[in-house]
Amino acid sequence: METVLSSATRELRIGGENPFVIIGERINPTGRKVFQQQLRAGDLSRVEIDVAQQVAGGAMMLDVNMGAPLADEAELMTRAVRLIQGLTDLPLCLDSSIIEVLEAGLAAYEGKALVNSVTAEDERLDAILPLVKRHGAAVIALPNDEEEIPEDPRRRLELTRKIVDVATGRYGIPAEDIVIDPLAMPIGADTTMVLRTLETIALVHDELGLNMTLGASNVSFGMPDRASIGAAFLPMAIRCGLTSAIMDARSPELVRAVKAADLLLDRDSWGAAWIAAHRATARAQQAPAAT
Repeated sequence: METVLSSATRELRIGGENPFVIIGERINPTGRKVFQQQLRAGDLSRVEIDVAQQVAGGAMMLDVNMGAPLADEAELMTRAVRLIQGLTDLPLCLDSSIIEVLEAGLAAYEGKALVNSVTAEDERLDAILPLVKRHGAAVIALPNDEEEIPEDPRRRLELTRKIVDVATGRYGIPAEDIVIDPLAMPIGADTTMVLRTLETIALVHDELGLNMTLGASNVSFGMPDRASIGAAFLPMAIRCGLTSAIMDARSPELVRAVKAADLLLDRDSWGAAWIAAHRATARAQQAPAAT
């Protein structure tokens, strides 16, 4: 199953035999006080830097979140979408919990966007899925509801089925346009959490065949040497069926782990992408010495 997304000029396919999709996480003010202050002042100059760094790092799609406290998030999302689409042809993932912000971003977007996100809560399904359908977008769906974020992978699978049934049956959204977030939880809080996430990924992959994504940085939150944890986790998750991740595309360690997994799982024919990336890195390292 492939989830097809696009900008005005570029198409991106998640799943199937395609390489793992790196969704750059950086355009997000969470935990970034200076960026929050800039957004409240209407200053998007940092967005330009974040776009350039993530594209250079190997991002294939960019997550866009304008959720700074006391800022006009809808207006910022409209401006950010237009700005970013003028800087890169990568497709975008529009990230907000506020309906009006998603509506503003989708109205400004040229192409087929990914909406981040909806849960299995009835109220959220009925609010967000019509918006997704109206704009011909795809959606990230999280298997938690009004009562809980389930620990049991089987309960997560049950809620995933509910989301798919509502999206396809009530709103006519194709199953391939539903990307499941299997709920990555911090291993620092409970060392069994990642095993449950991996089991959820395997269940969704084996029983429903849906594409999946998650916030890769969630796994290592609160732990030292987070890049090493992420670089170990991502290939495990990919082998279980994860097809994309919202991650730090500026981290060579994480990007190399993903590209190595593509190579080892035969999603990089003859190792062409791996070899090309190695040569490009070698050239970049030699360039200062040659000048």
